[in-house]
Amino acid sequence: MRFFIALSLISILIPCSLQAQVEEREARKEIKKLEKLKAEVEALLEEKRKVLQKIKEEREKLKKEREALEKLIKEARAERYKKLAKVFEKMDPELAGQKISKFTDPKEAAYIIYNMKERKAGQVMNYIDPEMVDKIVRILTDIKLKSSESSP
Repeated sequence: MRFFIALSLISILIPCSLQAQVEEREARKEIKKLEKLKAEVEALLEEKRKVLQKIKEEREKLKKEREALEKLIKEARAERYKKLAKVFEKMDPELAGQKISKFTDPKEAAYIIYNMKERKAGQVMNYIDPEMVDKIVRILTDIKLKSSESSP
């Protein structure tokens, strides 16, 4: 009788241990799959970090290039206004005043006046339309304030 009970117990335990072994094997397979996926995700994250770093570096490079370009443009404009100022200085003050009065952009007129010798600029301003003179003076005041603020 004991033999039958022992045999019955063994027959019950064997399938349980086989099932446990199968489950353990399946769990190990799943763990390996998950570890592989984790490694792939980490590799992708590292790749994305490198791309992000490249983007940041390129953005910084573009920013510096833009600043350099803006500086060149500003210098070119300043040079242009200096040359125009010399041209207007050589003109008769009345003729120069008439021409400047016809400018559509008072900022351009102001920058030309700003780059002229003070005496000649004063003579030309006598012949510029009073409305335009008002605009020019406002712009020149702003220019003077900005240049005094940026000076040490």
